[in-house]
Amino acid sequence: MQLEKLHKILIVRLSSLGDVLLTTPIFRSLKKAYPDLIIHSVVLDSYYDVLKNNPYINSVWKYQKNRDDEKNLNKTLINEEFDAVIDLQNNFRSRRLLNNVCQRTFRLDKLSIKKFLLVNFKINLLKDSQSIPERYAFTIPGLRLDNEGLEIFIPSSKTSRIKEGEKIIGFCPGSRHYTKMWAEEYYVELGKKLKSIGYRIALFGGSSDIFVCQNLENKIDGSINLSTEDDILQLAADMRNCKAIVCNDSGLMHAACAVNVPVLSIFGSTVKEFGFFPYKCDNLVLENNSLSCRPCSHIGKDNCPKRHFRCMKDLTPLTAFNKLQQLLKI
Repeated sequence: MQLEKLHKILIVRLSSLGDVLLTTPIFRSLKKAYPDLIIHSVVLDSYYDVLKNNPYINSVWKYQKNRDDEKNLNKTLINEEFDAVIDLQNNFRSRRLLNNVCQRTFRLDKLSIKKFLLVNFKINLLKDSQSIPERYAFTIPGLRLDNEGLEIFIPSSKTSRIKEGEKIIGFCPGSRHYTKMWAEEYYVELGKKLKSIGYRIALFGGSSDIFVCQNLENKIDGSINLSTEDDILQLAADMRNCKAIVCNDSGLMHAACAVNVPVLSIFGSTVKEFGFFPYKCDNLVLENNSLSCRPCSHIGKDNCPKRHFRCMKDLTPLTAFNKLQQLLKI
């Protein structure tokens, strides 16, 4: 495929938050290299805000998990007559949506066999693993990524609830999966240590993180709860005025990278080899590399299969505090 000869393309990544944010270097690199290229995108309606203000995308289509809406969107996309389609989701849902949309369709290699071998047999064929944006780029023949990071474009209507220059450290304590969550009591202890050296804690999360953020607000003196009902643009506006973000391996980790804030990421059951590590931002990853049972999943689990949960429990607040001081250069 010769990119310079294409007029209009469609790039599809439906979910989730982190995966969608990780597509942003693709749009930027394409548009910078081929300014006349018309780029359309499809994203799940829940993540529409992540891309709606992106100047490198000509049109963003909302996808809804409804078969009638899916069929209507499929017809609309067929009528757009794309020169090429890039399917970065590559699952049954995206294949249904893209049925008959374009003969020239390129799909992400999800490295499923290599992930399976690493999770189930600890055979690591992902040692020289690329980041997810690099894997996305490899899906598009001829595309070379620029050297910049993730992006989220925040409208002027979203003002930060944190004053610029305040000594604020953000905590993102939530995750969809238990084995990707650092313990609440560890966040509390880390918060107290940071308060002792003059920092205040801001708590970030979406609708599924309401209770954990409320609990931490009650236990960390002086902390402020900035969780929202999944308003990613407001969260990003607030995050960008933090001195650093402490987070689990979650979508908000990538949101912090997108606003170029230093990130301390805490990895439990997952590992960097899956490609979802912080991309091109100042960061440190805290993980327990001494365990033979890691990784036990590439997306996370509801409980520890070994019942000891050492991948998280061994990562103490003191270790995180020391790493954070290193990241902040204090």
